[in-house]
Amino acid sequence: MFRAIYLTKSEDGKAEANLKNLDVSDLPNFDQSGVTVAIKYSTINYKDGLAITGKAPVVRKFPMVPGIDFCGAVSASDDPNWKIGDEVVLNGWGVGESHWGGLAQMARVSGDWLIRKPASLTAKDCMSIGTAGYTAMLCIMALEKNGVNPQAGEILVTGASGGVGSFAISLLSNLGYQVIASTGKDAEHDYLKGLGAKDVISRTSLSEPGKPLQKERWAGVIDSVGSFTLANACASSIYGGVVAACGLAQGMDLPLSVAPFILRSVSLIGVDSVMAKRSIRDAAWKRLASDTPPAALNSIAQLVNLESAIDAGKKILTGEVRGRIVVDVNV
Repeated sequence: MFRAIYLTKSEDGKAEANLKNLDVSDLPNFDQSGVTVAIKYSTINYKDGLAITGKAPVVRKFPMVPGIDFCGAVSASDDPNWKIGDEVVLNGWGVGESHWGGLAQMARVSGDWLIRKPASLTAKDCMSIGTAGYTAMLCIMALEKNGVNPQAGEILVTGASGGVGSFAISLLSNLGYQVIASTGKDAEHDYLKGLGAKDVISRTSLSEPGKPLQKERWAGVIDSVGSFTLANACASSIYGGVVAACGLAQGMDLPLSVAPFILRSVSLIGVDSVMAKRSIRDAAWKRLASDTPPAALNSIAQLVNLESAIDAGKKILTGEVRGRIVVDVNV
């Protein structure tokens, strides 16, 4: 038996989340590629909050165990690439949406979805970083690939006090970039500067409708907000600036013109963490193992148990959460 957060749908169509004891035989089957993992830590991400509360239809089928990432050790394997005792990390692949996920003590997934835990990081470290830190690194790699180096100029990070934003600031600062953080939370300015932000600006300067072209400022942008915020970030990028978009907290719409792209040669790069190829995942986690400041792991992440994760999933949607929530599924 193992404990898990178990999502069901009531007769009136509402999602319900409860802590439940399940049997290992309840885990999904993956034929020749199935790997069973004894989970050590998972996390609460924005998407997990949506799943737990039912605020958006991210869960594709019920019943479901939420949790889009986890770290643990292989306890059984039908995949020749994985043996008992191997320490593994999983991010994305529809886990917690279409396949039972990581907010549990056990999971069974396709071996193709797993990567090896970096030796220099503990299981808790990996989930302190989690999908948010991994996504932040993918965005940084996109900026680098498109020529944005620390000498290029200021880098804007939106949604700065969230998980992606917090890690983006810490990683960029550690790499020598000048980071400007955008947040709507005045109380978090000291926190963001402690992570390495050179300055903090109000999100209201970006979140309202703006001109198609604005004063040039940003050499690069990491945006997890979308909508008007992303549009204004593009409009205020310098000539040849690069914008990495990875989220939609403000909305899925993108109310902007083509002016930044054809008059300033701004590049808008979409960054997806869910279905990224193994080679990209391995590269990102290798960088995270070498480039993450150790102090950031403690300042960005807070620890809760499995039972408290349900309430944490609700709070992350109301903006009550700063940084990362790590879930110790075994307490």
